[in-house]
Amino acid sequence: MTLLEVDNLVKHFPVKGGFFTGGGVVRAVDGVSFRIEAGRTVGVVGESGCGKTTTAKVVLGLETPTSGTLRFEGADLQTLDAAGRRRYRRSVQAVFQDPFASLNPRMRVGAIITEPLVVHEQLARGEARERALRLLDVVSLPERSIDLFPHEFSGGQRQRIAIARALALEPKLIVLDEPVSALDVSIRAQILNLLRDLQARLGLAYLFITHDLAAVAYMSHTVAVMYLGKLVEFGPARAVATAPQHPYTRALFAAALPSHPDERREDVTLVGEVPSPLAPPPGCRFHTRCPVVMERCAREEPPLVHTDGRLVACHLYSPTPGVGPWQPQRAAPGSLTSPSFTTGGAP
Repeated sequence: MTLLEVDNLVKHFPVKGGFFTGGGVVRAVDGVSFRIEAGRTVGVVGESGCGKTTTAKVVLGLETPTSGTLRFEGADLQTLDAAGRRRYRRSVQAVFQDPFASLNPRMRVGAIITEPLVVHEQLARGEARERALRLLDVVSLPERSIDLFPHEFSGGQRQRIAIARALALEPKLIVLDEPVSALDVSIRAQILNLLRDLQARLGLAYLFITHDLAAVAYMSHTVAVMYLGKLVEFGPARAVATAPQHPYTRALFAAALPSHPDERREDVTLVGEVPSPLAPPPGCRFHTRCPVVMERCAREEPPLVHTDGRLVACHLYSPTPGVGPWQPQRAAPGSLTSPSFTTGGAP
């Protein structure tokens, strides 16, 4: 069952005129579409500034989209009344990047975990405490944690507290914004394994935002690769990680540390800097750094096309009609829910 549908999402931020900027808009997200199935994980990966976190904020309702449609369980979020928005906020929770900043240092752990329950439900103090104790057990923290303050815990334990808080309202979707990037390497695997176990036990869906390519391949069923506000590749996690098709995705995974010292990696070198989202280049936004750039890349924006079991936005896979020996079909609306994009690459 499709839980969340994001269709042609656009989010632009206006910039006031100044000596250096001259005004305009920052094109943070520019026409991104994806879908999340119940109990599945969509990982979003890309360089800083590609639009990952802005996408997450729009999904959480922290930012209003410039245009595009978001549907949750078939209901358009823009048409929801106050009660519907309240139900949506219960169903979609978040775990943020920095466990040292996301917890109120003046509140005890029990109050932190039960705060969402206080806002959304009328619970007696004893019942709220019992719920908090059950949630601490779910994330493998001892009962005595309920009366302690956040500064008395390590980073990994704090992130477990944040996960327990996100679970308090029994959500259907959790947005994970770089949930392990601030943790020691030895702790990351523990938190990722906890998240996978919770997904298996509770049927949770995740929108997993990260820079960590190994983590996104391990956690995700489907991976979306973004560059400068655009979706450049979308497909099963294992296929995208082991056989990337878009030149940017190849460069991204080639730069990651190998899983074994003897593993051979493709040598892909990118030149130049990421263009400004205030003035993205015409045509393919990656063409200014692409090692296989063609003349048409500077003029024509490549559509997302089906190739090798995934969607890729690159002119290598969308030749000019009548010129190339192979003419792939452009992705039809709604095609992101086809089986090839929802069943491959199970973690």
